Order: sequence, then C-alpha cells, then structure tokens
Amino acid sequence: MAEAPALSGDAAAALQRFLGHLSSRNSSSGTIREYRRHVAQFLAFLGSRGVDWKSPDRATVRAYLGTLAERGLSASTVGGQLAAIRSLYRHAARQGWIEGDPVAGVRSPKRPGRLPRVLSVDGAARLVEAPVTFVRAGRRRHDPAVADATARRDAAVLELLYATGMRISELASLTVDRLDPTRRRLRVIGKGSKERELLFGEPAARAVRAYLASGRPTLAARGTRPVAALFLNSAGGPLTGRGARMIVDRWVTASGAPATTSPHTLRHSFATHLLEGGADLRTVQELLGHASLATTQIYTHLSDASLRTAYRSAHPRSGRTGSARPTE
Repeated sequence: MAEAPALSGDAAAALQRFLGHLSSRNSSSGTIREYRRHVAQFLAFLGSRGVDWKSPDRATVRAYLGTLAERGLSASTVGGQLAAIRSLYRHAARQGWIEGDPVAGVRSPKRPGRLPRVLSVDGAARLVEAPVTFVRAGRRRHDPAVADATARRDAAVLELLYATGMRISELASLTVDRLDPTRRRLRVIGKGSKERELLFGEPAARAVRAYLASGRPTLAARGTRPVAALFLNSAGGPLTGRGARMIVDRWVTASGAPATTSPHTLRHSFATHLLEGGADLRTVQELLGHASLATTQIYTHLSDASLRTAYRSAHPRSGRTGSARPTE
C-alpha cells in the first residue's frame, strides 16, 4: 500500500484543513487515513504537472484516474479514490477556497455488478461451531488452558459476527459494559460514531457466557493491567481488528469454508438469511447500521435468487425439465 506523499505550500495546507474537517465530523481514523493518502497522491500528481490544486481541468483529473487504472487497480478502488478527491473539492467549494468544483462532472468508473458472497445456512453453522468442536475434541497445543481460552473466545467472536451482522471493527471495539448476555443484547459504535443496539440468539449467548466464565479470565490473567475490551488476545491485551480477522481466517480453513470467506461474508450472510427468513428491509437496514436503504437493497437480489431457485424446483409450470404437463 502506497504511503501519502509529502506536500508543501497551499496544497499541504488545504489537505490539513480538509482532514481537520473530517475529524470534526467524527470520521473514523481509518477513513481519515485513507482520505489523506488518496488526496495527497492526487495533489502530488497535480504538483508534478505544474497544475494548481485549486483548478485542475477535467482532462487532468481523468488522466490521473487513467494512471490508477494502468496500475491494475479495480474500478471499485479507483472509484473510492475519486470519492476522496470529490470530498476535498466539495468542502473547498463550500468554504470558498475555490470558485467551483473541478471534479463535479467526472464520473466514477463503472463497477462490475457483483453480488456479495454469502454462506449457506449450513455452511455458516459449520464455521461458527468449529471452535466448539475443537474444544469438545480435546485438541491441545503446548498450553491447554490458553488453547481452551482462545477457542472459547473464537467461538464467541464467530457467533456474534454471524448473529448480529456487526462489522469486524465494531466487534474489536466492543467493551464488556456494552454487552448484556442475559437480555442477549449489545451496543456498538458504528460509522460516524453512531450507536445502535443489536440482538443475538441463544447459541451466541452460550458462546459468550462460556468465554466470560472460563476464557476471558484466563486471557486477562496473562496481561499486565485490566482491559475494558470484551475480546482479548493471548497476551491479555485488547484484540485488534486485524487479530479478529486472523481468527476468522483460521476457522475458515479449519471448517472447510470457501477460501474467500471473510468477516464481511458473515455480515452478508446475516443480512441475506434474515431476509430469506421473512425480515423486512428496514429492520435489516437498522441492524446493519446502513445510513441509506439503497445500500441494504443489494441483499434483496440475493434473496430473489434463492426465491427463483425455489420456484424453479417446485412449481409445475416453472419450465424446468420434467415439469408437469396439463392432462388432456
């Protein structure tokens, strides 16, 4: 991943003011870091061509996007970088730093219409239950107590990801005081520092109770100070988002799930299985923490696909091979 290039002069000052604006809006540190990198690379490109950052023409902007495509970046990645650049210029125009928005008419590259990958209900169950199978089988590493503790932690991580549809970053930032295993509810801080309450079922509650009873205390004892985070690493410190992703990867391999399965696959599976079970779109939108219903609507396509499959296999006039014919 390329680092943000060093800038100077007006361009550097504009970037710093823009980043300050993002921070004041409670944008996540990850968003600010990505926007800094994307915008700085664009401003450096303008500087290398002797173009004033305040007034690049559309041909120059398109030329920059062309350099990204030549590097083999996907349309989705190029579109994301353009979104960061657009955000800078919209803010600059609102603040009166520039007379007009030079990227207003530049279109994002067309993205392929790929639907999110989801697991089947049985496939999701095999994945989230894999750590429990590990414990019951009595498999041990050099330290049985830590092995059991981390397996119970991993079971709680996987169960909660699938049961709530939360993002991996939300799971990593979850603290003990935001969890209520008795009422089977928890509160997460999502994008834009927005808080929402999530529900989970008895399988996830069992996994969480087992982790709190005999997993977390074992891991906490290995640390040097008390930690508020719900999930701990093997050294007793807070589990990071990267660490949580590694947990998912480990059990994807162990359970035989598709190699492309990621934490977001569990989020996609959560939403799709809810809709297929009869949940309405607004409810799923609220549980996922989507600001726009349009973002949630992609899951209706996945549910439609399962409905079409069910229709073709069940309806006598579906047109499938061997469909019943009317009698004469």
